[in-house]
Amino acid sequence: MANKFRILVVDDDASIRQMLSLGLKQEGYDIGTADNGKKALEIIPVFEPHVIILDIMMPVMDGYELCESIPEISGASMIMLTAKDTSKDIVKGLRLGAHDYLVKPFHFDELLARIEVQLRNRFPDLSGKRTIGRFTIDELKKSILLDDQPLQLSPTEYKLLSYLLWNSNQTLSKEQILIHIWGYDFEGEDNIVEVYIRYLREKLGDLDHTIIKTVRGLGYHLQTEQQ
Repeated sequence: MANKFRILVVDDDASIRQMLSLGLKQEGYDIGTADNGKKALEIIPVFEPHVIILDIMMPVMDGYELCESIPEISGASMIMLTAKDTSKDIVKGLRLGAHDYLVKPFHFDELLARIEVQLRNRFPDLSGKRTIGRFTIDELKKSILLDDQPLQLSPTEYKLLSYLLWNSNQTLSKEQILIHIWGYDFEGEDNIVEVYIRYLREKLGDLDHTIIKTVRGLGYHLQTEQQ
C-alpha cells in the first residue's frame, strides 16, 4: 500500500468531498467519505480512520454532535471545517473534542500541513521513519534516505520513489504508476513514466538498473536489498 494512514472526510457538500478525496488520494492517503454525521458514525468503526475531517453545518447530525460522539468509538484526530470564523463557534467545537479547525474557504496545502501535525502528534509510533531495505522513508517529512544519505528529490520524484518503495514486493505496470502519480486525467507525454524512472536511476546511481529493474512487458520492480 502507498500510505498507511486513513482519513475520513465528512461533509454534505459533494464538491468538497470530491475535491478533498482526489487531493488526499494523490498524497497517498486511504480515503473514506460520508455526507452526514450519522453515516460517519457507522463508517468509523469499520474504516478506523486516523484523522477525521468534518464539516460543522450538516443535516441529520451536525459536526458539533459528531465531535461529541467520536471519542466514544475512536481515537482519531478531528479537524473541523467551518464557515463560521467567530471564536465562540470555534471554541465550542474544540471543547466538544475537535483537535484543530480550518475556516472555509481554505488552502489545500494548509489542510495537508494540519493533517501531518495531527499524525505526528497523535500517532508517533505510526508516523516515524520506516526502513525498507537500503532506504529509509519518512512520509510526513517527505524525505527518503539511501544508505543513510538524503536523496535530493523533486516532489514528483519523491512520490514515484515512495510508491515504488511501498510496493517493492511487486512489479508495477506503467499504467499503475501513471494513474497513481499523475492521475486518471493526465494528458501529457506518453513517456512521462520512463522519463522519471530515468531521473530516479540517475539520482540513485543506478546506472546498471539493479535497483529499479525493468520487467520486460510488465513494468518496473524496485529491488530493496543488495544482491
